[in-house]
Amino acid sequence: MSNTSPALEFKSSTFFAPILILYTNDLTAIEQTLHEKINLAPEFFKDSPLIIDLRELNKQNLDLDFSQVIQLLRRVSFFPVGIRGGNENQNKQARTLFIPIDTVREQGSTLMIGAEAAKQETAPQPAAPAETAPAKEPVRPVPIPPVSAAATLVTQPIRSGQRIYASGDLIILSQVSAGAEIMAEGNIHVYNTLRGRALAGVHGNTAARIFCFDLQAELISIAGDYKTSEDLNKQTYKNPVQIYLQNHALIIKEIA
Repeated sequence: MSNTSPALEFKSSTFFAPILILYTNDLTAIEQTLHEKINLAPEFFKDSPLIIDLRELNKQNLDLDFSQVIQLLRRVSFFPVGIRGGNENQNKQARTLFIPIDTVREQGSTLMIGAEAAKQETAPQPAAPAETAPAKEPVRPVPIPPVSAAATLVTQPIRSGQRIYASGDLIILSQVSAGAEIMAEGNIHVYNTLRGRALAGVHGNTAARIFCFDLQAELISIAGDYKTSEDLNKQTYKNPVQIYLQNHALIIKEIA
């Protein structure tokens, strides 16, 4: 009897990985800063996949030996899984090291920037304004924000080692244990004790927030900006709080 079950199948999934943005080609400074970051949250960064963003580095025309960076990251227990913003030589080195290249996003950004630059170069210079009363700007409709995906409700405790991901908001009624990780593209609501790691707005949603009844988290993050337990204010520790992003800084505010 022949076996009709398939040998394999592909499924669409969401993959979360931190992005490492390099601003210098000084390997000593990079390694020192990496150790400082890892020491703040060792369990969060341990054996973590990583995407390397070289756009800021290349804006400064700083040369970089990409292979040495990969060796450095692997030495401190990171696993590079992608590169973006690399130049031709860096992309070539990445292919040699079997590191995927985020070509779709790079091409999209390049085309957008090129189009805007072309418009600015070909646009005629505006004439000097006449001394007349300024015209009132037309009233523009207020854009309606897109409707987020349905919220994910979890009623069971999240135990150490478990990872929960929600494509919209994430609502948890039980406690989140130390060593657990909860992630959401939208807001996170924990109506109990939050001890593990909570990451909201993981796709860059800076308007996302984290709410919990009892803040004892190992790490909190919104749109990539994070704080560890060492950074938490003692006044808000073990209290009901809301956490939001303001000027790239996490604000932790107690809920009265």
